[in-house]
Amino acid sequence: MGPKLSLYFDGAYELNADKIPKDFHKTAPPTVPELEGLVKTIAHRVAKYLEKNGIIVKDEDAPLQLNIPMEEGFSHLQAASSSYRFLLGPNKGKKALVLKTQVDRDHLGKGGLVGKYSDFTLHGGVAVGPGQRDKLEKIARYIARPAISEERLSVNSRGQVIYKLKTPYDDGTTQIVFEPLEFLEKLAALVPRPRVHLTRFHGVLAPNYKHRKLIIPTPPATTPTQEKADQTQDDNNENGSTKKKRITWAQLLKRVFKIDMEICNVCGGKMGVISAITDPEVIQKILEHLKLPTRSPKIHPSRGPPQHHCKGSGDDFIQAFP
Repeated sequence: MGPKLSLYFDGAYELNADKIPKDFHKTAPPTVPELEGLVKTIAHRVAKYLEKNGIIVKDEDAPLQLNIPMEEGFSHLQAASSSYRFLLGPNKGKKALVLKTQVDRDHLGKGGLVGKYSDFTLHGGVAVGPGQRDKLEKIARYIARPAISEERLSVNSRGQVIYKLKTPYDDGTTQIVFEPLEFLEKLAALVPRPRVHLTRFHGVLAPNYKHRKLIIPTPPATTPTQEKADQTQDDNNENGSTKKKRITWAQLLKRVFKIDMEICNVCGGKMGVISAITDPEVIQKILEHLKLPTRSPKIHPSRGPPQHHCKGSGDDFIQAFP
């Protein structure tokens, strides 16, 4: 399981007599003893919550045991992933093969605003000052980054999946080796559960906070004329202007996926939206004229788990993973 990252105000809002946020009071940076006390409190409360809900069982004579019903397969996947072990395949119950190098430094650092307790670590040394929108965006993009990087993913001659770490672990681990099924198992454990928010807002930023609009003002409604003017302003911004009001959907696609929807791949000229067609009959005629399918593709039925070919006592047989 990866680290949990959060953005917080480094201060608090003062309420007036009508319980409305009035003034913001900035606090001093935390100290290492404060972070260590906070991370200790978090560790104890997390363990107590998990024990109370029967998720973990504490035994003085044995390691901490997970109490997960057998029918909750996804929970078992996540539990195995959090303990760095495999749930399926020939290496069931074992840890992944890792490649190490000589440890030359602790990438977490011995100094700075870092609090440690047991296996819990709390970092609180990154702050964004007023008006530092670029730095705030960089931190927000870091928090929302994907779980893995395709650039550091490869397959060796034996068909094993090799994942290279961006920064070595404290023990010198630089690469992790998976069998294909083991890698899919770890990917499956990262899939968010249905109807679970991946980004949450608390306090004055919470969606149901009655005075949220005083903290996050709602942009005024724009007319078609204003939208056209904003688009012209965005175009001017791309040509060197420093002011920027908003990012269009096409610019977002280009920025995130490196897909430029505004450039023609034939002539290289700039394209624009001519019209938005919503009439089903007109859409069907256009697709038929272009000799494109007019019906959505058929949804294939779900299939069983993947099968693994392995060897028994001289005979080949197929073993389906549970």
